[in-house]
This record gives sequence, C-alpha cells and structure tokens, in this order.
Amino acid sequence: MSTENGKGDGIRVLLAEDQSMVREALAALLGLEPDIEVVAQVARGDEVVAAALAHRPDVALLDIEMPGCTGIEAAARLRAELPELKVVVLTTFGRPGYLRSAMEAGASAFLVKDAPAAQLAEAVRRVLAGDRVIDPTLAAAALAEGANPLSDREREVLRAAADGRTNAELAAALHLSQGTVRNYLSMAIQKLAVRNRAEAVRTARDKGWL
Repeated sequence: MSTENGKGDGIRVLLAEDQSMVREALAALLGLEPDIEVVAQVARGDEVVAAALAHRPDVALLDIEMPGCTGIEAAARLRAELPELKVVVLTTFGRPGYLRSAMEAGASAFLVKDAPAAQLAEAVRRVLAGDRVIDPTLAAAALAEGANPLSDREREVLRAAADGRTNAELAAALHLSQGTVRNYLSMAIQKLAVRNRAEAVRTARDKGWL
C-alpha cells in the first residue's frame, strides 16, 4: 500500500511510549529512515494489541513502564494475538530482570532508550530478518544476576503489597487467606534476603523482577 511519504514497501512500525515528547522524538527519528514507517503510536500498554490489529505493523517498539499494562505484558499479549509480529522492548531502566522477562514474553530485542537512533533503526531491521538484538551491557548484567527467584504468586502478592495494603486487604483483593498471604510475603522476604515487605518490593523492582 502506497503512502504519502513513499514508504509503502518499508518496515511498518508501531510505537508505544507514554511520554509524548519521547514518543514523538522516536517517531521523528525513525521517520528519517528511508525504509521505516511509523504507522501507529499509542501512549498506553493496554492500547497496543488493538493498535497492532488495526494497523498490522511488522515491528512493535514497546516502552516498559506504561499505564494500563507494562510493555512486557503487552509483548506477551501480542505474541498470543499476532505471533508473527516482532517486538522490540525499550527501557530507561537497565534492570537485568526486565531483560529476562522481555525475552520470556516473546521480545526479539531489548534496548535502552538512550541508544543512538541508528542503532534502534538497525535493530528494527535485524529483528525483521529473524535476529535477536540485546544491549550487551544488559545481557552481561542479566547473566550475572541470575534467574528471578520469586514464584508467580510471590510476585503477584508483592506487587499488590506495594501500595501498603494490609494482609487482610491483600487477602480480599487476591482471593487468598491471610495465612497464605503471610506465607507468600515471608517466602519473598527470605528469598530476597531483606528485612520486610517494603524492602522486598524495592529490591524486586530494582532488579526488574516485578
């Protein structure tokens, strides 16, 4: 399909980023590439799948921290809905756990936002060709950090506990008993080698494990 800028045969890109200035800057930089066309932009993670279904991009560039759902959660939803779509995850936060989570969600590339524009454009081309592109510093840090020690349930309880809810409130929200909530929190605290739930939440977030 032809377009006004003549990029009808180019690589179609969906860009998801909640900060409008960053999103517009990325779109402008990618738009300078002769073979790349930004066909859709969204500011929320829960708008990604609908935009992808409507515009059928070749590659989705997803920020991690977005309202609605994270870029990693959006990547997993895209894999279910559009398995042929390639996903590049962008982050300001070089947290090793994010890299592992992104790869598990089906991302083909993981880059930090301050990478040069030429590097981002090349990553778009490479993932479409079937390559994986990972920031080497983050890859080394992820290997050194090791796997996320928290179970899915422990992560769920920690995420819910982040806003300071009591055990009773957590139990009601998660449809668990208070004793079960205490057990999950205790296991998370023990695995992370911290003193309390607040430190557990902070440590897990810093490592990208939540």
